[in-house]
Amino acid sequence: MDTDVITLTGLRVHGRHGVFDFERDTGQDFIVDVALRTSTAEAAASDDLRDTVDYGALADALAAIVAGEPVNLIETLAERLADACLAIDGVGSATVTVHKPQAPIAQRFTDVAVTIERDRSTARRLRGKEAP
Repeated sequence: MDTDVITLTGLRVHGRHGVFDFERDTGQDFIVDVALRTSTAEAAASDDLRDTVDYGALADALAAIVAGEPVNLIETLAERLADACLAIDGVGSATVTVHKPQAPIAQRFTDVAVTIERDRSTARRLRGKEAP
């Protein structure tokens, strides 16, 4: 198991996710945190960006998903983000948290968030594919 972790926290992107029409119409900011399990040993030895996760490209890919096609639930959004993380070479597992601090809740609150953990075999199984 890979023991190194690359994290990206606080990625703020405007999206139009939610079950209510007004959420789809006006949208709101979502905040994404990801932690990727991977080995950084090769990158540390080579000092070459090609041997690790390019977190700039990661941020762009995740932002495109959040700003893209709306979904009803942040659970669904988190799953899509996890799939994108696991598509990166060398990433064995991903923990993804999607925060919805402006969720339409009548009570005062600070944040609503969903956190999921996925690895390559879990992601395949959830999509109905057998793990190798």
